[in-house]
Amino acid sequence: MSDLIHGLTAVEASELRRRSAAAKDVAYCPYSNFRVGCALLCEDGTWVIGANIENASYPVTICAERTALVKAITEGKKKFRAIGVSTDITPPASPCGMCRQFIREFADLGTPIFMYDKDGEYVVRTLEQLLPMSFGPENLHPPSKLPGHSGNK
Repeated sequence: MSDLIHGLTAVEASELRRRSAAAKDVAYCPYSNFRVGCALLCEDGTWVIGANIENASYPVTICAERTALVKAITEGKKKFRAIGVSTDITPPASPCGMCRQFIREFADLGTPIFMYDKDGEYVVRTLEQLLPMSFGPENLHPPSKLPGHSGNK
């Protein structure tokens, strides 16, 4: 019998919940008042958090998941063991479609995404379960193979 929770130790799983919930405290959401926090457990054991940041021009708003991933990528962290998303509602909310595709760019399909509700209860799905039949970087041809690229006729 394994003591792992979707590949995480009990301590890591507890820390993922704690950090994603704490990230809600830095959300900037004056229009919706819908706080979302995200925590990434990076492959090297470090943590990156993000929160949703709204904008008066609504489409410019950035979700917590994308905030965390942008921070991680710009810090050189490109491999993730788990993602936690926390909200103030029950049942827990899942990442939006745009975030699912954004996560797909940087995470393996088997990456567990823990979705926490206001009480810390959670649902876990892999990225592949949240975004079946997805399109990712491996589906694109390298630029040298594209029609019209110098050297290609």
